[in-house]
Formats: sequence, structure tokens, C-alpha cells
Amino acid sequence: MGEATLKGEGPVPLDEYPVHQVPMSMRHMESSDRNCYDRSYFNAHDRTGEVFLVTGLGVYPNLGVIDAFATVARGRRQHTVRFSDALGEDRTVQQVGPYRVEVEKPLERVRLVCQAASHGIAFDLTFSASFPAAEEPRHVMRQSGRIVLDAQRFAQVGTWAGTVSVDGEELAVSERWVGTRDRSWGIRPVGEPEPPGRAAAEPDPDFGFWWTYMPLRFEDFALVVIAQEDGAGERTLSEALRVWGRGSMRQVEQLGWPEIELRYRPGTRHPQGATVHLSRRGKVVTVEVDTLGYVALNCGPGYGGDPDWGHGQWRGRRWSEAVVVDLDDPAVAERVPFGVVDHVARARWDGAEGWGMFEHGTFGRHAPSGFADWGSVAP
Repeated sequence: MGEATLKGEGPVPLDEYPVHQVPMSMRHMESSDRNCYDRSYFNAHDRTGEVFLVTGLGVYPNLGVIDAFATVARGRRQHTVRFSDALGEDRTVQQVGPYRVEVEKPLERVRLVCQAASHGIAFDLTFSASFPAAEEPRHVMRQSGRIVLDAQRFAQVGTWAGTVSVDGEELAVSERWVGTRDRSWGIRPVGEPEPPGRAAAEPDPDFGFWWTYMPLRFEDFALVVIAQEDGAGERTLSEALRVWGRGSMRQVEQLGWPEIELRYRPGTRHPQGATVHLSRRGKVVTVEVDTLGYVALNCGPGYGGDPDWGHGQWRGRRWSEAVVVDLDDPAVAERVPFGVVDHVARARWDGAEGWGMFEHGTFGRHAPSGFADWGSVAP
């Protein structure tokens, strides 16, 4: 990739392709917002819940950073490797240190390679799409009037093949391994924390955030359900899609306004499962979802609330790190409820079995769940 430059002069390799959206080089983002990002996310599991891989790579053009992570959960331990470097000029090469993403056939097949056995994790995996990618609604959030999230994303379900090595033990990955992936880009909080300002001095006592995201793979179709609500339970983002195979000649189906009944473990906000009500032309369809093993995204992978590392932070050139987190460690257990958690999910729809991911996070107030404040839990 060559050494990165801060001069910002001249074209870059991506300028050779007809992909421009604004009259400037692909070297630059259209927005000068420091929080601009472009990221891929993948997960993989063997349907047992005993092993769960979550991984991804992101670039942060206005921060000049590229980074990647891979987390494997086995039992109550999360093994993570993470890498960061200066962002180079050729964004067609998605690589940072020993980690790379190879798009073998756009929207159909992607290869992931992580050659970090000395750090405890290595893999060579190929994702094959089972159904076409689904475009999600544009996601916009404001805080004190300022846009803090303005992102576009597509989601896709598929199967995996290859090998994964964790702490010296190699696991064969066959088509029984399924998973989901997404690509998202836009603006979201990244890099070093910004000064909290008035939001910290005058916190909203009624603040609440409730998020549920379910991409699921059934034999004949994929299902993508999204719901975000505020503290009062008002829906701020909603989507429910059924995606059929390319050869079926059937269009993507809108499945109405998803109603989600969550079953929390008593004394926690840990979702044990959910009943999801969908509708199509007046007919109500019920999907039952059970959660199995999980990855806490703020305990190694670097998502919001991770105190040790966050996406887009500058750690110097050719930086790498390996960490192992014990989810039963009291200090870690206290952190988990204040971050988003990705769960292995098993689903049932009218006799059909599906597998995928159930992502959930709820912080502060959520009146429909009976959560009055940050300390509230399920009875």
C-alpha cells in the first residue's frame, strides 16, 4: 500500500473507476466531519452457540486511520486481536497488518484472512451469499441538534468455509457454519472521544435507547428485521424484509411494522429470546427467536463503551494487540449491559428453521419494557 501521506494531493487508484459521487478525488470524503467511516462487519457460527466469530475492517479517511478486529467467543471467554495503521492511498486494498478482506465476487463471495496465530487467532474463511444483499433504510440520529449518526448499510446472510484457529486449536469450517455480514458507511462516533460538553453537564433524565437487529437465514429466504426506539417506546427506525433467492423471480417483500416481544432473563436486560410479529397483506406471521452464545461488542471488538480501544483511534503505525476477556470477571460483567451484544440466533417461522444473529442493546429508560432508568432490570 505504501506509506500514507498527509499532503492530500493528486489522484488515488480508486479514481480510475467510475464510482465518483461528488466532483473531487476519491482520496477525500465529501464531508469534512471527523467521524466519517466506511466499514465491513462479519459474523460466523456453527449453530451451536459454543463458538462465535465477530470481525470487521474499517477506514476513517478524515482521521487517516485503518483498523480491523477479530473476536472469537468460546464459553465465557472472548479472544480478540486488533490491528491499526495509517490509511494508505489505495482503498481497493483492504488490509491492515496480517488482516485482509478480499472481495472475490462483489455481493456474492468475500474472503477473510487473518494471519495472527502468534496473537492467538488465525483464519482463512470464505463467505458465500445465500441470498441477495438487502439495502437498509438510511439511519440518522441527532444529539442536541447535531447529527451523530448518518449511515447507509446493506445486510446479507450466507455460509462459510475454511478454517479458524483459536489459541492454537484449529476448527474446520464447513457449510454448517452460517453467518451474516454488512457494509456501512457515513458518519458515526469514531476515533478519540470528543469533549462531552453540555450533554454531560445536563444529562437527559428520560434518555433511553432500545435497539434490535435480526438478519436471519432460512432455507428458502432471508429475513432482516430492525427496530430502534427511544425511552418512551417511540419507533425511530423500523424495517422488516423477506429476501428470496435470485432464481425465485420473487421480489423483496415488505413485512410491515415489526412488533417485538422480548423475553429478558430476570434481574438483567439479557435477551433470552423474542416473539416477532410481522404482517403481509393483512396476514400476521409470528417468528420465534432463541438466543444462544454471544459476543459483547464493548469487550474487545472496540464498539461503543469499550474502555480499552475504539475504532478509528490513532495508535501509531503497524499497531497490534491481543486481549482475552473473561465474561465472568465482575469488572467485565458490569460493562456488558451498557453495550450492544451480538447473539447467535435460532429462529422458527411456520415450521421452517432459521439461523443468524440477534443484536440487542438497551440503555436508560424504555417504558414498554418496564425500564424506568439506567438501573432498571427485568423482574
